Amino acid sequence: MTATRIAHDIRPASPVLGAEVVGVDLAGGVDDATAEALRAAFWKHKVLVFRDQDLAPDAHVRAVRIFDEPFDHPQWLYRHEDNRLVYVFNLEKAGNAAAWHVGGTWRNPPFTIESLTYQVVPEIGGRTLWADLQAAYDGLSEPFKQLLESVNAVYNADPGDGTYNRPPVTETVEHPVVRTHRHTGRKGLFLSASALRLTGVSPAEGEALLPFLLAHASSPNYTVSFGWKPGDFVIWDNQATWHYAVNDYDGPRAYRKVIGG
Repeated sequence: MTATRIAHDIRPASPVLGAEVVGVDLAGGVDDATAEALRAAFWKHKVLVFRDQDLAPDAHVRAVRIFDEPFDHPQWLYRHEDNRLVYVFNLEKAGNAAAWHVGGTWRNPPFTIESLTYQVVPEIGGRTLWADLQAAYDGLSEPFKQLLESVNAVYNADPGDGTYNRPPVTETVEHPVVRTHRHTGRKGLFLSASALRLTGVSPAEGEALLPFLLAHASSPNYTVSFGWKPGDFVIWDNQATWHYAVNDYDGPRAYRKVIGG
């Protein structure tokens, strides 16, 4: 690739996180300088939206590789026939995604990145919300931050079988509720609504702390939302944000996912 940088705009969607990228054609590929600029914008804004991309499966994978190496899910059944790293969703409702969550809590480390390309979207509704877990951490008092340094959250360790409902298993995995970002060094909360319990504190303390943390991290002060049209592409930092697919629509919703990490 040449070193010529593609002229483009990064348009923040909120003071906290999220931005739309204008002037980049991901299907055509990007040069090294543009890729570096996009990565810098990604670590800053955490959620990047590219409108009207209409990415084919291979182009979707190439777009994710600008930011990280795609992840091959060990048990996913619904793969696109043209590229096994692309997972296919056809939904009537948001289902389990209609809760604040991060992807890949069943593994350690969890996914670094998640991304979607939209093929079919409802005419009304169906927005997706993200919350900045680093900003939520910054909003805590210093004594509370110190307490959380020794606290973990416990999750189900089953990666799922490619269906939308994962069967319960007895194995679990733990993640620290405070995570230092691998690129920026910035600390943030790391939580999902699927957390079973907290360790490092007593059971009674955990029962009090976990609901507070979940509510605090989903505060509107830390959130942004985007609506969708067919062809849109979104990619987000799964270790610095969590997200919520609003279940307020009727009719089909089809999209493809590529995971990083």
